Amino acid sequence: MNAIEKKHTIKLAIWTWTWVGTLAIATLGPQLVWETPVITYLALLINLVNGVGMILANRNYFLQLDELQRMIQLESLAVSLGLTVVVGLSYSLLDIHNLIKGDAEIGLLVGFVGVTYLMALLINRKRFE
Repeated sequence: MNAIEKKHTIKLAIWTWTWVGTLAIATLGPQLVWETPVITYLALLINLVNGVGMILANRNYFLQLDELQRMIQLESLAVSLGLTVVVGLSYSLLDIHNLIKGDAEIGLLVGFVGVTYLMALLINRKRFE
């Protein structure tokens, strides 16, 4: 990993963990810390702004990658997106038709995105390098 890639990786990690932290605050704050809706709106706005920062950091990270690494990332993201849309819509239909106990939870889909992206990334790195 060269110095520029390391710099962008660190920036992306900081933005990602900041977003995760603000998401946790916006999620748990109204339940555990405050009762005022105004503070909840403010926490959600801060989380949204951090999310945009994370997206821009991700974009900058991808732009500095070499052509091979970009292709690996693009293939991995395409597989992850495709699987998530197909599985997510099927999961939603299971919920709509009451074929699963409880409600379809977005957290499971977010976890699915992470797992499929990681698996696709590992497979594509082996495949292309």
